[in-house]
Amino acid sequence: MEKRELEKLESVELEEVRQSRDLPSPATAQQPRSRAKFSAATIIPVWIALSSGVIIYNNYIYNTLNFKFPVFLVTWHLTFAAIGTRVLQRTTHLLDGAKDVPVSKDMFLRSILPIGLLFSGSLILSNTAYLYLSVAYIQMLKAFTPVAILLITWATRISEPSRKLLLIVLMISSGVAITSKGERFFSWIGFCIQAGGVGFEATRLVLIQTLLHGLKMDPLVSLHLYAPVCALINLCVIPFTEGLEPFRIVWGSIVGSYSHAMSAVSGEAASNATVAMVGASGELLAAIGEEAAPHITPFFLLTNALLAFLLNIAAVFLVSAGSGLVLTLAGVLKDVLLVAGSVVIWGGSIGILQALGYSIALCGLVMFKVSGGK
Repeated sequence: MEKRELEKLESVELEEVRQSRDLPSPATAQQPRSRAKFSAATIIPVWIALSSGVIIYNNYIYNTLNFKFPVFLVTWHLTFAAIGTRVLQRTTHLLDGAKDVPVSKDMFLRSILPIGLLFSGSLILSNTAYLYLSVAYIQMLKAFTPVAILLITWATRISEPSRKLLLIVLMISSGVAITSKGERFFSWIGFCIQAGGVGFEATRLVLIQTLLHGLKMDPLVSLHLYAPVCALINLCVIPFTEGLEPFRIVWGSIVGSYSHAMSAVSGEAASNATVAMVGASGELLAAIGEEAAPHITPFFLLTNALLAFLLNIAAVFLVSAGSGLVLTLAGVLKDVLLVAGSVVIWGGSIGILQALGYSIALCGLVMFKVSGGK
């Protein structure tokens, strides 16, 4: 009798399990809406265009428009990104991953803040280097970043050197050295600034691996966390590096653009001379025919920051678009195209020695990426 009752209960439970498979998930267990995906063939060209476009646009602002205030421009990018990520968080599902990253006071002081300081240092130095070095040469120097990462991890006993890694260090180091030897417009100031930027970036990446181990953050979530912190850090740096001059120039351009628009609406004849309103007191400084006068407009600032922000969005889709090898090759292709494009745009030249050195460094870079740094 008891055996029959047990068999009956088991049959009822199996029937309930079978029926539950056909039932919809309860509202409390609803999964987040999946993010749209793009194929590698679609997102990689977009990412390459945006990444190259940001670098070329920044260099254009620094050296063609003569707005030589990299700390201010980086701060503006971060402020725009801090606002943009919060808008996306409230209007899209792109930042749903931020809910999985609990930010406590202890985590902020021990992880977010030190990494943010390194991130600010990396951005400031790497952008300042464009005032002294060519775009092509800076991209070649960035190939040294894996070497800096390995040296830091070895010095701190995080990892141990191996023959393969030593070969990679030798290849990249010799390639960068040969590239530097072939650089026609070499600047020790620019080289040291870019080397400092590489050091800050390598240290930041090592800290992310150690302090934020186990947390999954895509580029957009990272930007959401670090942009406000880095923007505030940079605001504290500006008075000691660039002063109030960039703010005066930007304010003058805003007032000047408004005055020009009002003049066009009222039908007044436009003057051929360029007049910039500079100074907190509203003092007018006529800059007529002076090539050295900084020229920046709200249009350039907005489009430049928007391009940098779109690059971070594209990076989110890029990560899920292909394998590690595909992304590595895409990065190498981007660097090569950027080097070639900068030469075409600004009329520079790359000698055989530089091409040889950069090729050796790129081979070492690919080996490092494919091996996963092991």
